[in-house]
Amino acid sequence: MLRYLTAGESHGKALVAILEGMPAGLRIDAKKIDNELKRRQQGYGRGGRMKIESDKVKILSGLRKGQTIGSPIALVIENKDFKIDKLPVITCPRPGHADLAGVLKYGRDDIRDILERASARETAARVAVGAVCRILLEELGIDIFSHTKFLASVDAQVKHLSLDELKKKARNSKINCADQYAEKLMIRRIEQAKEKGDTVGGGFEIVALNLPVGLGSCMHYDRRLDARLAYELMSIQAIKSVEFGAGLEGCKLLGSQFHDAIYLKGKKIVRKRNNAGGLEGGMTNGEPLLVSCAMKPISTLMKPLDSIDIKKKKPAKATVERSDICALPAASVVGENVTASVIAQAILEKFGGDSIKEIKKRI
Repeated sequence: MLRYLTAGESHGKALVAILEGMPAGLRIDAKKIDNELKRRQQGYGRGGRMKIESDKVKILSGLRKGQTIGSPIALVIENKDFKIDKLPVITCPRPGHADLAGVLKYGRDDIRDILERASARETAARVAVGAVCRILLEELGIDIFSHTKFLASVDAQVKHLSLDELKKKARNSKINCADQYAEKLMIRRIEQAKEKGDTVGGGFEIVALNLPVGLGSCMHYDRRLDARLAYELMSIQAIKSVEFGAGLEGCKLLGSQFHDAIYLKGKKIVRKRNNAGGLEGGMTNGEPLLVSCAMKPISTLMKPLDSIDIKKKKPAKATVERSDICALPAASVVGENVTASVIAQAILEKFGGDSIKEIKKRI
């Protein structure tokens, strides 16, 4: 069984993860983990913390001569901004954050005790775990990537900016380099939000290719792969919805329009579309896995919303912490690596094996 646990606070000494169940004989290159950590720190609209930290992993156990040996893998990412005991007390909760519910639940007088762990900084540890799982998946020929689907608009008259719509607009206007055109418009939206002291959310899609058929199960609710992916992806900070394939829009269609008809091409089973997103009955069906996530705007606003002071019991403005304007590209990287860990679990459950050689032979 592949499982992991993370620990650490945003301004604590380090983030820690322990990954158990990784098969022996897998060569782990720390540079690949560092590359995923670096990807998580990138994207237009990130805040000042990204200029301070340059995340690097330290592998404390589970490897010998660069290969896994079957024992738990301990991963550490040190924080350069380590000052948790020196930071000021916070008493004005931010709407949308864990601040208020957390202090009420845990009986704390200082919101700092809650936000340090609730912070999305924790996802660096999950990315490190996912990066190790990706190395396993790469050995098995499985590829995972993501892309932005839409960016929320600061224009109240427009719900959002779809990347496909922007590219289409560029082509219709005979603008070369539609990708660059779309990127510039999205950057402009983020800048507009920054000028207003506001934040921007959006959506991204994760794609996994070359998955074996039959990962997951239809026999129990907690073994369905779509349920497990939704559970883990929804645990990423600021994610508000998860959908597969055509998702909500597909559910507005008739059954004859939605379901992916099955054909034979020689002896191969094929589909002409993939509205199911590669999953039927909670199991992979041979088509690419398509899972989309929607991310809310970041909770910390430079022009803070109305709140209360939990100590003085009076109206106040919410606390302003160092934060991002937009973290959508970073969230998609987190999503990729969380997806990698879930798929790795499902593969080991289906095929078993204590060494990478054994798993490859079974697949």
